[in-house]
Amino acid sequence: MEESQIIHFDELVERCKRGDHSAFTLLYSRHAKEVYNSIHRLVSHTGESEDLLQESFIAAFQQIGKFEYRNTFAAWIKRIALNKAISHLRKKNWVLGEVEQLPETGEGERYDEEEFSFKVDAVKSAIAQLPNGYRTVVLLHLIEGLTQEEVAKMMGISHNTVRTQYHRAKLSLLKTLKKGGQHE
Repeated sequence: MEESQIIHFDELVERCKRGDHSAFTLLYSRHAKEVYNSIHRLVSHTGESEDLLQESFIAAFQQIGKFEYRNTFAAWIKRIALNKAISHLRKKNWVLGEVEQLPETGEGERYDEEEFSFKVDAVKSAIAQLPNGYRTVVLLHLIEGLTQEEVAKMMGISHNTVRTQYHRAKLSLLKTLKKGGQHE
């Protein structure tokens, strides 16, 4: 992001801190689509994703006075949204931290990752077929760019569990993609 864009976003945040409602609207219009997409990747239900988007921005605007520029507003609102999405899934009794068993690869069986060049739709489909815990770890780590430590903290599970789920998810994805997109 260019320096001038950062200054512009900071000016909007400062205007929001002073109660300028038009600045709230501008920040929302600039970030809503990206935040919605992040929520929807986890929740996968349009109505619930839209509700969580609204709740996330309401929470951000209520707490805007606490925003301290440790990161960009975009990163801050996205973190709020991802936490809301995970809380929502927990309320639905969806266990995020479970280590689900997938078929293990055979002894010595290896996948050459560079041999695969898949279309985006095939990868999205394969990710959607992963068990809940695996899918959440992959989406937060690979797609949202959070570190494994951040994922562990956000999900309330150990770093080892995240690392294990990520490794198993990666093997499962490669196996699914190698078989033409069909999960076992």
